Amino acid sequence: MQPVSCTCLPTTLVTVIDPRTLREDPDVVRASQRARGEDETAVDKLLSLDSERRSSIAAADTLRAEQKQLGKQIGKAGGDERAALLETGKDLAAKVKAAEAEQSRASGEFDELHRRLPNIVHPAVPAGGEDDFTVLKHVGTPRELGFAPRDHLELGERLGALDMERGAKVSGARFYFLTGVGAQLQLALLNMAAMQAAENGFQLMIPPVLVRPEIMAGTGFLGAHSSEVYRLEEDDLYLVGTSEVPLAGYHSDEILDLSAGPRRYAGWSTCFRREAGSYGKDTRGIIRVHQFDKIEMFVFCRPEDAEAEHERLLGWEEQMLAKIEVPYRVIDTAAGDLGTSAARKFDCEAWVPTQQAYRELTSTSNCTTFQARRLGVRYRDENGRPQAAATLNGTLATTRWIVAILENHQQEDGSVRVPEALRPFLNGRDVLVPAGE
Repeated sequence: MQPVSCTCLPTTLVTVIDPRTLREDPDVVRASQRARGEDETAVDKLLSLDSERRSSIAAADTLRAEQKQLGKQIGKAGGDERAALLETGKDLAAKVKAAEAEQSRASGEFDELHRRLPNIVHPAVPAGGEDDFTVLKHVGTPRELGFAPRDHLELGERLGALDMERGAKVSGARFYFLTGVGAQLQLALLNMAAMQAAENGFQLMIPPVLVRPEIMAGTGFLGAHSSEVYRLEEDDLYLVGTSEVPLAGYHSDEILDLSAGPRRYAGWSTCFRREAGSYGKDTRGIIRVHQFDKIEMFVFCRPEDAEAEHERLLGWEEQMLAKIEVPYRVIDTAAGDLGTSAARKFDCEAWVPTQQAYRELTSTSNCTTFQARRLGVRYRDENGRPQAAATLNGTLATTRWIVAILENHQQEDGSVRVPEALRPFLNGRDVLVPAGE
């Protein structure tokens, strides 16, 4: 990959969706709000505030121009005329101050509501909530085990790979230790993902996992999902729930050179999530935990390239799933289940035998220009003018994959077959056997 060429810029105004879309095609924004189950009257309020904001800017500019012209007249005047002009200047100064205050109010109210508006949903996204997704395809057939399957926790404990009890003792509920072969298995998965990413032109990154508020807000995680985020109040920093956050901020307030195509990064990081609102859900094992490791793909590209890039990210995720040899399905997530920044999201869900259900292993989101507008990431178009870039992200491997590997490849004696593609990353080991055997 070629080095990134960029031009650094001063911090830009935090925006969300393109204000021109709001003004010129508000029905699209209203339809998106309805699909998400959000308040569409916010669009009308925004339009009203935008009108107030633009009027107040024009009024303040006119008064400042008058003030500047008056200053020139005062410089040329003398005697009684000068005194009269100075008196007029005082009145005009008061009007300018009042106009600037009105401009500040209108702009502040507009920006505050604008920041809370989620991204515009892609027209192909199904409407509805969590259960209203569309299944795009199934890959593979769940295996007929011929015996009562053990869940991943029992298998992990028998293999000496997982210790939930001591994780809880040390850190509390939803924490764990990966031990012995469990730690090796995670490292094998992540190294396999890192190798695949590098082979496909991604620049590998190990990013910081603490970020500033403006970076967390810029990616859209301090809105409806802010309860999921850990905050260090004394330092005013946030622990990231995905390396999407620091990677999105990597080029904040810059103009990127995208003439050679998309800029692709793959971040390896530990991730932290509070799992607020999930009380009583997935309390057994490591499906829903507070800390896990992940390799995340992240892309900056031109907006017109974003949909094709989204398909590529999904394809790379499916390549990884093929390597671990588990049955899975791909779903098009419904609008009401999308994150704030996503216009469209595809999930890959692996079959979990003991739950007789598909559970999410990967997701990839097209965030269009939503994050880049907030973070000031731009590129130059064919006319040399700066334009907002598009951003996309996608999971390439994470700790949760251990669940699918253990359960789908278990054998009756409690051993677990290692998928062939993973074996070179586990020193050629083809079977994991219970500890002590």
